Parts: sequence; C-alpha cells; structure tokens
Amino acid sequence: MPHRKGCNIIFTLIEQTSIVLILVAVILLMASVWSWTIIIQKTISFRLVRHQVRKFDKIFLSDISLDELYKMVKERSKGPSSLVFATGMAEWEKSKSENGGSTAGVSSRIERSVDIIIMKEQEKLSYGLAFLATVGSTAPFVGLLGTVWGIKNAFDEIAISQNTNLAIVAPGIAEALVATALGLFAAIPALIFYNKLSVDLDRIVRTLEIFADELSTEFSRELDS
Repeated sequence: MPHRKGCNIIFTLIEQTSIVLILVAVILLMASVWSWTIIIQKTISFRLVRHQVRKFDKIFLSDISLDELYKMVKERSKGPSSLVFATGMAEWEKSKSENGGSTAGVSSRIERSVDIIIMKEQEKLSYGLAFLATVGSTAPFVGLLGTVWGIKNAFDEIAISQNTNLAIVAPGIAEALVATALGLFAAIPALIFYNKLSVDLDRIVRTLEIFADELSTEFSRELDS
C-alpha cells in the first residue's frame, strides 16, 4: 500500500500546515503557471511578428508598385507591417477621392492614421506584460508574508509546548521557507522575461515606426510626381 501511505502523508502535511501558508502557496503557483503561459505565448507571437515584418519589408523594398502591393495586401493581409501599409494606402485613396484629386493635407492625415494603427498594435502586443511585471515585483513579498506567518506559528508552537527542541521548531520554519522559495520561483522568470519581452516589443514598434517613415517618403514622392 505505498500509494495509500504516500497520500496519507501528504494529507497529514496539508492538515498541519497553516491555511495562510496554503493560500500563499496556491496563489504563487497559479501566478507562476499563468506567467509561463504568457511567456510562451508572447515568445511565439513575437517571433511570428518579426518574421512577418521582415517578409513584408522585403516585398515593400522590391520593385513592386504601391498599388500592386496594396491589392496583394487586401487579398491576404498578415502582420502589423501590412496593416500599417493598408491603413496608409486606404487613407491615401480616401483623401484623393473625397477631395477631388486634391492632395492638400494628405500626408498629415496618413501619418495620423498610421500612428494610431501602430499604437493599437503596440497595445495588442503588450497585453499580458503588465501581469509579468506585477508577478516579478510582488511575488517575493507574497512569499515573504508566508514565511513570516510560518515563523510566527513556529514560535507559537514553542510557547505552547515550552520546548525549544529543534525537532519542534524545524518543521514550521521549513514550511515557512518554502513560501519564500515559491515566491522567488514565480518572480525570477516573470521578471527576466518581462524585461526581455519588453525589449523585443520596443524593437518591433521601432521597426514599424521606421517602416511608417519609409511609407511616408513613398507617398511624398507620389505627391511630388
């Protein structure tokens, strides 16, 4: 009956552990699981976005005309760069049709439209990073709360039993230190990947801004021709 004996030991430990320590452990484990979910999802998502941006940039810098590229993008638009381009082209055509071919103020309207799209893409891509920052900054303190509570309980046991034997104190302190370990286990990966993903996001946004400038240059050439 090893399995039943092991289960009995686990249930005994849970019964002997403070409800506060159990609650702290559950919160930290849930935070860690959710953090890793965000980390994996964002890593894959950012890698896909970078691939889409590089692929679109190659097409944009080729000899293809803006109208041909716009037609291609409308048929199968993928990635933030193509969305930025489609937004700029849509505003370009809308401005020309509404103003009877006049190009007055077209550049400023295109720039505003493109800037709005870039901000929306940045907001969408940054979803979940705030949670990583929160876990990275608060999880150690949540773990510390569990540790302080566990040590308090250990000293309460000493006061009740009037015995300072290590066998009395050690289990409570060990449980308390587990809370600190769980806090660090949740916080360290969250903080590391928050910094990394934030840098990756900044690079993606900067790439989109550079592309928007290149697109504005192309529109300026069209206006001057």
